[in-house]
Amino acid sequence: MSTSEPWTISRILAWTARDLAARGIESSRLDAELLIGHALGLKRLDLYLRFDQPLDDVERGRVRALVERRRRFEPVAYILGEREFWGRPFTVDGRVLIPRPETEGVIEAALALLPPPRDGERLRMLEIGAGSGIIPITLVSERADLDADAVELSPDAAAVTRVNLARHKVTDRVTLHEGSLYEPVGDARYHLITSNPPYIDSAECDTLMPDVANYEPRLALDGGPDGAKVLRPLIAGARAHLVEGGALVVEIGWGQGDLVRSLAREAGFSEVEVRPDLARIERVLVAR
Repeated sequence: MSTSEPWTISRILAWTARDLAARGIESSRLDAELLIGHALGLKRLDLYLRFDQPLDDVERGRVRALVERRRRFEPVAYILGEREFWGRPFTVDGRVLIPRPETEGVIEAALALLPPPRDGERLRMLEIGAGSGIIPITLVSERADLDADAVELSPDAAAVTRVNLARHKVTDRVTLHEGSLYEPVGDARYHLITSNPPYIDSAECDTLMPDVANYEPRLALDGGPDGAKVLRPLIAGARAHLVEGGALVVEIGWGQGDLVRSLAREAGFSEVEVRPDLARIERVLVAR
């Protein structure tokens, strides 16, 4: 393509997608659409409606700056500053994990396990490891009778949680506590406890894709030598913080199904199951 040709949206989309693909980025076309759309203030559909629109130097500079970041494998969600989860946009940056589709399994299980609404009754839940806040914010947004406590160990991550609590207008229904596991909530009991804890084996953390290993917070990924450093005390302490009939719902990693079944039974749970994700990988522990 001649350098004298104008840099239209069509041309810069094609060039960016090829460039990212050559660097081993599988989602190169989607990433190109998202980055260019963000730089130009356009939705993805608008890019195609304006395919032949030429870009001026300022617009090309904005596109170039975002693409350079993706070339270094910085996740698109961090570049854009947000990621959608359960149909809602959440603010994210390098202080918190990027929301993933697998975590929707926690939401599905939790909503099915909560008691049906009853006049005048309020339900309470506890989230361990709030991160960006996607789990408690989504659940209280779906259930008007539900309030939440959320615990976050990292002050940096807690700052992002607060941004999203305000963004979704649930600061009066989700109380954020900084600390570890159950310590900040004392002897409080809940109808539901949820968590997406760090569950990756320490030795595997450095072998993850560069998007993850180089950018997402190690504290939220590293589950210790066997990936269960947090899972063990999380499951062991849950029953003492649940009301009669309450449930624990926890996202787990590949190959941890048998371990968490055993841990839940040792903790005194009578009903224990592990549900698969869409890839048929055991992903969500449900214990009652």
